[in-house]
Amino acid sequence: MAAPNYPAWVTRWVSGQWRQKKRPPVIRPTRPLVLADKVANRREQAGEATCITEMSVMMACWKQSDFNDTACAEEIQTFYDCVAKAEKERKSQNKEDVLSPRGNLTSSQVNKLLRRFPQITRYV
Repeated sequence: MAAPNYPAWVTRWVSGQWRQKKRPPVIRPTRPLVLADKVANRREQAGEATCITEMSVMMACWKQSDFNDTACAEEIQTFYDCVAKAEKERKSQNKEDVLSPRGNLTSSQVNKLLRRFPQITRYV
């Protein structure tokens, strides 16, 4: 009795050849898959300008009084108070390790974390 004659696809399926063609390629990384010890220091994005209206009022007063400080003492003091308040807020915000408004860590915060938790590249 002769062996049954199956279609070619059945023979490939039974022999496992179909698995070899569908297997994804092997990817070998060129470098070890480990985080670096530090990240590049990038300049922080400039925040929004503060005290713009107070500065505009002060300059308008100066222009009207031919740049006489005594005539614009109140506007100058208002501007200096605003600047001091903004500087105090900025310093208090810098002291806290908080996320940026977009929710990202700054490069200095990332470096601090990487120093705190170094990468283990080999096992003892």
